[in-house]
Amino acid sequence: MGYKVKLKNFEGPFDLLVYLIENSEMSIYDIKISEITEQYMLYVDLMKRTNINDIGDFMVLAAELIEIKSKMLLPVHPKEGQQSMEEDPRSRLVEKLLEYKKFKAVSKMLQDRFERNSNIYIKPKEDLSEYSKEPEENLIIDTDKFIQAFELFLHKKKKVEDVKKYYERVERQKVSMESKMFDIGEKFRSGKIKKLGFDELVDERNNYHIVLTFSAVLEMMRQRVLDAYQTDSFSNIEVEYIGEEEAYNEQ
Repeated sequence: MGYKVKLKNFEGPFDLLVYLIENSEMSIYDIKISEITEQYMLYVDLMKRTNINDIGDFMVLAAELIEIKSKMLLPVHPKEGQQSMEEDPRSRLVEKLLEYKKFKAVSKMLQDRFERNSNIYIKPKEDLSEYSKEPEENLIIDTDKFIQAFELFLHKKKKVEDVKKYYERVERQKVSMESKMFDIGEKFRSGKIKKLGFDELVDERNNYHIVLTFSAVLEMMRQRVLDAYQTDSFSNIEVEYIGEEEAYNEQ
């Protein structure tokens, strides 16, 4: 049986795997590992032919799928009078996929909220006194008072411009969960550092990047790559690197 794989952009290997499972209308709890592995390898082969860079993550997951497929092909020989209690080789993969879908949903919710809030602008209060219906008056002032009034006008003008700059819309580049986890791992591996403060892991000081970094740290703690602790309430979170990541072992 042949498969037609349409080449498209995916954020990472789990994004591709979830797409293949949902497109094949499979249950995530009962993955037909042989069929999915074949479709996945076809896509990886297409990536190689089109010279797409950064396929290391895809190759790591491909190796994991092949390993699971091999385990499922091995016969199970329970001892006489005992039932086989071996763990389903797909169980760890299912856990990872469920966690990925959960973080994907949170990431989409944050992105939608960010885009919605990006279209909200606050208009600075303007001085409308010049449009009031008061009769014009001829003011007679000396040179010093005129200079003071002009300096006050320039000061107010600069203040309004500063307010406009503050509310200027800034387009931010989307960052995936997997790429953020890789960046955090690189901060430790490249400098051979074991401990960093949480604030040192946040690239941009905004809610989107803070939440994304926090979620990435939680996932890496779940995978036993990082550990984190606080010395007291409201103090900076200390993050410690304790091992190599299994699912994202970069080249």
